[in-house]
Amino acid sequence: MNLWHTKGFKWKIILSVLVFLLGLVCSTVFSVRMHQNALEARRKTAQLNATTYANYLIEDFSRAIGVTDSLEQILISEDGQCKRFETVAQNLSSSVLQSIQLAPNGVVTDIYPAAGNEDGKIDLFHDESRSELCRYGRDNNVITLQGPFSLSQGGSGIAVRNPVYLADETGQETFWGFTIVILRVPEVFARSTQALEHFGYDYRLSKRTAPLGDEYEEVASSGQALTDPASYTFPLDGTNSTWKLEVMPKGGWHQADPAMGFFCAGSLVLLLALILALALIGMREQKNVFRHLATTDPLTGLLNRKGFDEALQAYLSKHTEAHCVGVLLDIDNFKSINDVYGHAIGDLALRQLAESMHAHFPTDSILGRNGGDEFCLILKNCTCQSAAERIQAFTEERRTFWYEGVEHPFTLSVGYAELSAADAGRTPALLLSKADLALYEVKLRGKRGCLAYSEDLQLRVRTHLGFALQDISQHLPGAFLIYKADRVNDELLFANQEMVRFAGCTDLEDLLAFTDHSFRNLIHPDEREAVERSIWAQQDAQQDGTNDYVSFRLVKKDGTYRSVLDHGRLIHNRYYGDIFYVLFMDSDFIRERYQKQ
Repeated sequence: MNLWHTKGFKWKIILSVLVFLLGLVCSTVFSVRMHQNALEARRKTAQLNATTYANYLIEDFSRAIGVTDSLEQILISEDGQCKRFETVAQNLSSSVLQSIQLAPNGVVTDIYPAAGNEDGKIDLFHDESRSELCRYGRDNNVITLQGPFSLSQGGSGIAVRNPVYLADETGQETFWGFTIVILRVPEVFARSTQALEHFGYDYRLSKRTAPLGDEYEEVASSGQALTDPASYTFPLDGTNSTWKLEVMPKGGWHQADPAMGFFCAGSLVLLLALILALALIGMREQKNVFRHLATTDPLTGLLNRKGFDEALQAYLSKHTEAHCVGVLLDIDNFKSINDVYGHAIGDLALRQLAESMHAHFPTDSILGRNGGDEFCLILKNCTCQSAAERIQAFTEERRTFWYEGVEHPFTLSVGYAELSAADAGRTPALLLSKADLALYEVKLRGKRGCLAYSEDLQLRVRTHLGFALQDISQHLPGAFLIYKADRVNDELLFANQEMVRFAGCTDLEDLLAFTDHSFRNLIHPDEREAVERSIWAQQDAQQDGTNDYVSFRLVKKDGTYRSVLDHGRLIHNRYYGDIFYVLFMDSDFIRERYQKQ
């Protein structure tokens, strides 16, 4: 049989040829169009990256500027003094900061770290390269950025100078000086520039030298010439500077396109169409991934605060009459978990809590992590009354983590509130502020529980909580400390201010440094062994009580000694194990007082 004359065969061949020819034409047109789209997509992606990483640069600069703001607030609150500058600067320091400085009246007097920065103590208003910009910052009350310039320690730096003004008794503000940070270049840009290079981009970061000029000067670059780059220009809020980030793909805009394969054979048309579809899907998926990363907490997989607020606002905007319940919760004594067992165990507890939230609440609930150990969630279409039993059961659910083969329980404090159609405003802030009040009331009642918001809860709960903690920790009537009841490692955990003064120290950090975190270092060396033996002998002999009494000479920081009576009590703490609570009394004072009586 002649296949050519078989019914339908001829038309299949003709149709195949027509499809091939049509495919060949389409491949030609499509390849040209695809090339244009690819170029446009590359430019859009480059523009998006320029915008995204410029915002990262803004965040990095803002953190650095925030250091100067923090110092400014300390100076304002302490009437132009920063008595613990070195400690404050050490806490504010980071890997991108070369130094932190104070310059009262424009003269640099304090620098952290001092080593290697001795040449930095200069009069800014009389320095040829700095005076004009410093006067501009002072006269216009704006933060100025100067640089990059060479550092004596090697490399380059940018100076951020924040003018500080103090108000006198009449409210008149006068110029105090500058708070200054010196940023390391290119370390301060590393997060953005390394990411750009990782994603295959050449870049150039420039700064306009205003108010001294309108020209842009290069601050950092990949070292390659840029042709028609995508750029993003942005100001730094609160400063006088404008920045520009320019990017382009390594190898240029015009690169080889997969569409050229369409010219090889008509049989590749469908395959190339599939590749294009996958490419488009990949681009869309990449956009979704970026959004997911921006709104999701990486540790728990829940929404972060930004994502939670957006989801809650969207729900309230769409369901203007619906009731919902907002819940705030945190792990009781979470800092102790981190301090005792390490942050890895703390992270494990946070992940376990997130998993239990997923398992316990409806799938349409909005679940989020505010930060630290504080979590939040929204129960849709319900009231406090209808949700109370579920929230109570969730709060009382047994939760544990394992550490070195031992299971340790942890508990939650939970506050919740209802948002009804009658509530004015119906904002996320209104709902969460009510839940927050309920949460703090739970803490005042001893934690480990849940409570619904009611109108009689007032902001005073925060005041009461703060008063109680401060009163207990700092205003005990005597010298008091806490240390681990360990015969080998008797680590100091806490001392009140009276104890700090008792030992002749300035603060708790000074006391810990003086004693090397050890209680036994407070005992005169000649008495140390006997005192420890007496304490443990009393503890071992006791049956019904856990108190002990011992006298010894306490070592003071200045090298002198004072005779004390040590009244200790052994207790068991679920986080620290066995610990001693110790109250000290001056033996000479007690002896003298009772002899007079």
